[in-house]
Amino acid sequence: MAERVLVTGAAGFIGSHLVDALLARGDRVLGVDNFDDFYDPAIKRANIAGARCSSAFTMAEADVRDPAALGAAMDEIEPDVVVHMAARAGVRPSIAAPALYADVNVRGTAALLDAARARGISRVVVASSSSVYGNASRVPFSEADAAISPVSPYAATKRAAELLCETFAGLEPRLRIVSLRFFTVYGPRQRPDLAIHKFAALISSGRPIPVYGDGSSSRDYTYVTDTVQGVLGAIERTRDPAVRHEVYNLGESQTTTLRELIALLEDALGQKATIDRLPPQAGDVSCTYADISRARDTLGYAPAVPIRDGIPRFVAWFRDTAGRGAAALR
Repeated sequence: MAERVLVTGAAGFIGSHLVDALLARGDRVLGVDNFDDFYDPAIKRANIAGARCSSAFTMAEADVRDPAALGAAMDEIEPDVVVHMAARAGVRPSIAAPALYADVNVRGTAALLDAARARGISRVVVASSSSVYGNASRVPFSEADAAISPVSPYAATKRAAELLCETFAGLEPRLRIVSLRFFTVYGPRQRPDLAIHKFAALISSGRPIPVYGDGSSSRDYTYVTDTVQGVLGAIERTRDPAVRHEVYNLGESQTTTLRELIALLEDALGQKATIDRLPPQAGDVSCTYADISRARDTLGYAPAVPIRDGIPRFVAWFRDTAGRGAAALR
């Protein structure tokens, strides 16, 4: 059944893929994005260019921290469901600007939840992060884990946003909220500052890639179409009136070391990497690894693109847009 969906952060990497998927299934979508300069806004406008060709899509340039602008967007579409993807992203940049991250990720989430509550919007999906687990000693990471020891301001703000969701769901019985912990999403349109995109650009231009530590750190890399499939499942989940606030991991449930990732990129690019070995960085975790049994059972989540297939797909896209990807690093 077609729905009216408001998506914040709609011009970003994951948000724009979600918009495309919603339009493809026949929904009416209002995208909200402030097109900030964390990375080139022209990249974000290109992300959403295809959606703009659809009569079922409308774009609002607004900041989620602005209650009036956010409320006006909600009043325009009167959404059946809100998907909150907007955030200040990145572990390392959050260490340099913790107040900004708290302002966007915590205050912005509070403003969104408050605007939804005021308008009687009952269904909300919120993007969180695997970063909330910190350096958890038990793997794979389970949603039942306490997640009380974040190691970066970014992680702390995403956990705080989850707690706001828990609080709002307790205060307003009509609210049905699902928080999704994303695990290292990659694929076409990935931000140029993220490792896979950055490494591909550096390797292809013959420049050294920065490797922090000995390369043994591992991540649960998740192809963007798998993440979007999980978000769509969460949207459906919010139809159930029994939902209050639920949390789900969205990962591939397999780990890849940094050394293995570099080898996959070398194979796909047909070029060897030059390594610039650097000390480990504060805020980085040694491993992420998702237990996805809850998402499989409840959301019907079924990741289908292992990293051995996903990296060549990413490289094919990267080669088509190599000028833009390389320019972003200059």
